[in-house]
Amino acid sequence: MKKRISPRRVRGLAIRYLLLLIMLFITVGPLVWQFTSSIKGPEEPLFGSEATLLPQQPTFRAYSTVFDQVPMALYIRNSLIMCLLTVASQVVFPTLAGFMLSRKEWRGRKSYYALLIVSMMFPFESIMVSLYMQIQSMGLSNSFIGVWLPGAIGAVNVLLMRAAFAAVPDAIEEAAMLDGAGEFRRFWTIYLPAARGTLVVVIINSFIAAWDDFLWPFIVLRSEDLYTLSLGLSRLASSSFGFDPRVVMAGSIIAIVPVLALFIVLQRYFFKGVEAGAVK
Repeated sequence: MKKRISPRRVRGLAIRYLLLLIMLFITVGPLVWQFTSSIKGPEEPLFGSEATLLPQQPTFRAYSTVFDQVPMALYIRNSLIMCLLTVASQVVFPTLAGFMLSRKEWRGRKSYYALLIVSMMFPFESIMVSLYMQIQSMGLSNSFIGVWLPGAIGAVNVLLMRAAFAAVPDAIEEAAMLDGAGEFRRFWTIYLPAARGTLVVVIINSFIAAWDDFLWPFIVLRSEDLYTLSLGLSRLASSSFGFDPRVVMAGSIIAIVPVLALFIVLQRYFFKGVEAGAVK
């Protein structure tokens, strides 16, 4: 005999799925509209009452125009270099710092922890000028190192890794110590595998932050050969070929592809890390 679902449960499910559809429309809707607009023909309207969601004369001419107007391959390469530098430093340094902060026998961990919390209270814009003066005095302006160095370590990532390491039961470490495992072996074989989900969250967040960063590269970089993709896309709006919204939208879609690819590959570990952080 089939179990009858109560009307109250049906209403709850209907409201839940309605909210999910609304959130899907808000988050994915602009991206779909941007893609469909980028493949519309030159005679099709993009805005106004005559504009339609689906293109009547689909064409990918705008995407080829992007590569003709600006050196997209160079910008993508520069952005990938910046992302690799940022992700590598955000994985190594916050992981080591988070592990040290999770050690209860370290006396200065509370003071360092409070210092990290205080540093997060100041927005980047409040220290931007002084930070640029320091980079310039070090001779690192107009260089990849000058762009990478201020974001080499993120306080949020340190706190995330500390929480992941602190959640490991002490009994597991004590058992490993009885077996003769040293500090590095316990870190490599016990703590690091336990924090794998959180580590993936750090990788994805660091990659997206470096890939989408515009303000700091705009301040530091002067040579167009060093422009990242976010800076290069701004040239599409002021191109000597004239402003075409389809070309700008096509460039934005190209910029989204690497982020989507990374998230699709690591989404399983990402949600595990988010779930683990929520439970902790």
